[in-house]
Amino acid sequence: MTKTVALIGAGAMGGAIGTRLVKTGHSLTVFDLDPQKRAALAALGAIEAETAAKAAATSDVIILSLNAPKIVRAAVFGKDGVADGAKQGALIIDMSSIDPDATKELAADAFEKGLRWVDSPLSGGAPKALIGELTLMAGGSETDVADAHEVLKHLASNYTHMGPVGAGQTTKLINQVLCGLNFLAVAEATQLALDAGVDAAKIPLALKGGRADSAILQEYMPRFATKDYRRTGRIDNMVKDLNSAQDLARRTNTAMPLTAVCAEVHRMLTAAGLGGEDQAALMEFFTGAKREISP
Repeated sequence: MTKTVALIGAGAMGGAIGTRLVKTGHSLTVFDLDPQKRAALAALGAIEAETAAKAAATSDVIILSLNAPKIVRAAVFGKDGVADGAKQGALIIDMSSIDPDATKELAADAFEKGLRWVDSPLSGGAPKALIGELTLMAGGSETDVADAHEVLKHLASNYTHMGPVGAGQTTKLINQVLCGLNFLAVAEATQLALDAGVDAAKIPLALKGGRADSAILQEYMPRFATKDYRRTGRIDNMVKDLNSAQDLARRTNTAMPLTAVCAEVHRMLTAAGLGGEDQAALMEFFTGAKREISP
């Protein structure tokens, strides 16, 4: 028997999560501040709730898909938040990407109210969520992480318990460092190929299976080469995650010179007004070309 689920946050990522859960037979109640986002999932069979508290009241599991620690705190502990409606022992699964220390504080406050907490940030984006092939890294007790998996197994093909609360978020920051550096390296290599007169579209095939191969190379070099800026993520979200990784590095006294350069490039593009664009817009750092931003 599938568990009843509340989804708090139905943006691009949350919407994909909600769509997948409805299509896999879950009873889903959704809350988002934007009524149009709620309505989009309701059209698929979800139930709309007017507040996070009302969404949580009828649910065994509450999934959060939000964008910053202060937003998560407001959604859970603010007026008409999850904590006002959730049943004792309800399981909160935070699929947001936020700071590990903030996660530990949020989880401690939830425990005081009789609620359980698993941090389970993701890799793979909305396209993978829609087909149930996300990569999830989870932090929490063994029992809570196992319970969370009963729902998350419908979203993910790779689910790993990384340790106590906060370990999932730490792993996500490491994931973002690797992704950010890879995006930047592939963009730089694409520009070199273009300047040298090599068909960049052929490079992913030529390098497939070699040591330089990666999912980002295969997906993004053709997009970099043609300036295909369709949004599947946002540069300013990468800035947020790289900032958090640098904060963690300072606390652990870890040298991360390449991450520092990568973060600065992303900040420069954000300052230039490209923060809302996809990672493919990293090409603008190398070309400086003027163009119209797609709607």
